[in-house]
Amino acid sequence: MKFTFALPHMMELDAMMQPWEMAVTGADQTRMARRAEELGFDMIAVPEHIVMPREHVDLSGGHWLHSTIAQAYLAGATERITLNSCVTILPLQHPLVTAKALATADWLSGGRMMVTFGVGWLQREFELLGVPFRKRGRIADEYLAAIIELWTQDEPSFAGQFVSFEDVVFEPKPIQQPHPPIWIGGDSDAALRRAARFASGWFTFLTKPEDIAARVDFITSQPEYDGRPFDVMHGLGTNRVGEGHVPTGDRSAWPGMSAAELIDRIGALHEHGVTYTSVPIPPVRGVEEYLDYSQWVMEEIAPNVP
Repeated sequence: MKFTFALPHMMELDAMMQPWEMAVTGADQTRMARRAEELGFDMIAVPEHIVMPREHVDLSGGHWLHSTIAQAYLAGATERITLNSCVTILPLQHPLVTAKALATADWLSGGRMMVTFGVGWLQREFELLGVPFRKRGRIADEYLAAIIELWTQDEPSFAGQFVSFEDVVFEPKPIQQPHPPIWIGGDSDAALRRAARFASGWFTFLTKPEDIAARVDFITSQPEYDGRPFDVMHGLGTNRVGEGHVPTGDRSAWPGMSAAELIDRIGALHEHGVTYTSVPIPPVRGVEEYLDYSQWVMEEIAPNVP
């Protein structure tokens, strides 16, 4: 099992945030990312929204980063840890620009970029950016194919409904070969079919832990899946929030578990096919207490799980 470090104040989600996190600054996050790397965490994942309609702020907050820019910054502040997103909203961003941004960050970081793409769910956000919400799945599939073409081909060309290019040069290519790992976020059948076709990992959201194994079987049973190694990320705090960022009221998903409880829960996730997890921020009073807790997780929990 690999561990993702939950970096405070990446968003202001009512269902998942404690009051002290509101005071965490970018400088604090930089120091915490470096400490997470020292402690042996494997990954930091950055959530994203481009713009939040005011009517959603009570549940979702207004504080969201651009995932790729934040990943690139955190890569520059660290030396080893992998930087992912959770998720990058693919249909809202032109694939030529997205491919260039991620390739740039991968090249500069020596090959430490990953990306989790999702199709988005907030219709008003699409309207504000002039992207047709009902076509977002088709747009995402086309954009994904175009990005992979740019990353992997010496003479890339693509002809689609939403993006086309030919007679272009795209350099530098990413360091990682054949390209940086692509994961897919989301729980619908369409998202999982997209993962089977394009991805090497799945970032769960609404799927319950006991249903993960069946959903992984669904992915690997698709004709597009070619047997490639496949990762699954499920954080222990994921089920605290439901569709539309509504709190679920699932008290068992709240943090503060004992070592034995954490080891048992993570072991169960492993049996369901999960390869990455995160331990949510427990009831602490600030950055230093959270870093102390994170050290405890890596010393007492990580060595005792599969």
